[in-house]
Amino acid sequence: MYVGRIVAVGRTPEGANTALYRVSSRSFPNRQAVDLGGKLAIVPRPGHEADIQKNPYIAYNCVRVANAWAIVTNGSHTDPIVEKVAQGVPLRDALSSCLLAMDYEKDDYDTPRIAAAVPVEGDTGWLAIVRRDALIVKEVPLEAGRASWVATYEADEPKDEQQVGLEAESAAGAARFICDGGDFASLTNPVTSAAALAAGDGFELATFIVE
Repeated sequence: MYVGRIVAVGRTPEGANTALYRVSSRSFPNRQAVDLGGKLAIVPRPGHEADIQKNPYIAYNCVRVANAWAIVTNGSHTDPIVEKVAQGVPLRDALSSCLLAMDYEKDDYDTPRIAAAVPVEGDTGWLAIVRRDALIVKEVPLEAGRASWVATYEADEPKDEQQVGLEAESAAGAARFICDGGDFASLTNPVTSAAALAAGDGFELATFIVE
C-alpha cells in the first residue's frame, strides 16, 4: 500500500522515546535525508537538484529539537512549529496554530501536512495532520516497543489501531526501521528517512537512505 510520507512516535523496547519520519514517493524518489548540524533535512540527491524547480515542497527541514521535544514533519512547517515551542508555546498549540496557518500543500494532490513530536522524558507524544477537510491534533501514549503513526495518504488520520511494533536500539536503527522494519516494510516506495531518539537529556539524530 502506498501512503506517501509518514510520521511516527514511539518508544523503543529499552524505553527511549523516539520520533520518526519517512519519505515514500512515486513522483520525486531522488531525495535523501541529511544532517545539517543539529537538524535533519530532506534534499535532492546529487544530480537531481533541478527537481526543486518542479516542486517547491520536496526540500525542507524534517527533524528539529526544541525545549526537550523532538519534532518531525513533512514540510516547511517544521521551522515555525519549532520556533513556537522554543518560545514556550505548548506543543498542542504550536502544532495546531502552525498547521492551521500553513494549511495543506497546494500541489497536484492537495498533500496534507503532517507532524509528530515526542519529549525526552514523558509518556505521551503528539500526531497531527491538516487535510483539505480536517485539522487533527492528537495526544498518543508512548509504550515500550510500540509506535503510532499517520501518513499523508490512506492512513491520514491518527487512530488507535494505527499502532505497530517498534524494534530499534538507536536513532540509526529507528530511521531504518520505519523504512523496512516490521509492518512498515509492507508500505511501498520508501526513499529516505530520519529519526530522533532520546539519549540523556537530549536527542540522538540519524538518517537512512534506501539504496
